[in-house]
Amino acid sequence: MTLTPSPPAATPTHILGDLRDRLHRFRTVATAVAGPWARGVDADYLQDLIGYWATEYEWTVHEQRIRELPWVQAGKRWKLRLIHQTAEDPTATAVVLLHGWPDSVLRFERVLPLLTDLNVIVPALPGFPFALPIAEGGLSSEKLADAVADAIADLGYDRYVISAGDVGCDVAEALAANYPERVAALHLTDVSQYHFLVGLPTDLSDAEKEYVRDGHHWQATEGGYMHEQSTKPQTIAAALGDSPAGLAAWILEKLRTWTDSGGDVETIFSRDELLTWITAYWVTDSIGTSFTPYAESGAKPWGRIQAPTSFTVFPRDLVNAPREFADRFFNVQDWQEYPVGGHFAAWEQPEEYIQGIRSAVQNQSGGSD
Repeated sequence: MTLTPSPPAATPTHILGDLRDRLHRFRTVATAVAGPWARGVDADYLQDLIGYWATEYEWTVHEQRIRELPWVQAGKRWKLRLIHQTAEDPTATAVVLLHGWPDSVLRFERVLPLLTDLNVIVPALPGFPFALPIAEGGLSSEKLADAVADAIADLGYDRYVISAGDVGCDVAEALAANYPERVAALHLTDVSQYHFLVGLPTDLSDAEKEYVRDGHHWQATEGGYMHEQSTKPQTIAAALGDSPAGLAAWILEKLRTWTDSGGDVETIFSRDELLTWITAYWVTDSIGTSFTPYAESGAKPWGRIQAPTSFTVFPRDLVNAPREFADRFFNVQDWQEYPVGGHFAAWEQPEEYIQGIRSAVQNQSGGSD
């Protein structure tokens, strides 16, 4: 099929002007005395970052690079915008990369140049930055899976490998469950926390019991954002959608805490990279709609996923399940644990991340590449 290029539109000047005006009006907020980053975002770092955002950062430079990616549109029920990087060999395996929150397709910028021998598709998931608008605003993970399956079929691929992290893992799991004839293999970085929160098996090993304890501790100490986004998303969306400083605080804290940064987020992201990830949410007005997979999360009414699954596990991810727990829900064929890396592994450790993709391509059912 002939595909028409479909880059995201350039941000109107008045939106960027309004953003700078808001940043210049930023006011510090009185809080109780606490150590740096002890109770969330560090006020001094945030103030410094806001100053840089207001006076030095140039979104248009980064936007131009993003718009030059090979964007297309596909899909019938929901029209999706996707990056479609084609291999020289049209018969090469198709690999679908699924991002999560609070990121976007930008999670995969560093792996795209490493996968030129494959047909790579990166959907901008509806409700997230760079996505085409849909009537619903956002979608649950299972409906996102339906939308992705429809769009990939519209591109002409009837079988593919999926690589995913975070919310993308929930979408990937739903795709493999509901479209098993299309999903040849999975590559995942994490097991959905749903599996230790709902319907927990009773015959857990000691390692699994420790994982569940760690998971509940993480939920109690780090999961506040998830509860708010799941239960009262419109409340927090009103605050974050009206205040770029608030939006930056909400996202920045996660980019620091969830990466293997040793406490210095700028070892993982330059200031421009941080602000590009954050500004993408602001200029597309997508923070509120990006909460939909949390607010509309539901049961996973399927059995063990049969698609061959490769896991790459990084030490600073949120909560890492042991292999025996993952194997309850997935047909685990390869399990690699790395000494460095965090939640945004495709960005933090792209060379290691693509080893998981290569493993999944090698292990795919119905063929090899």
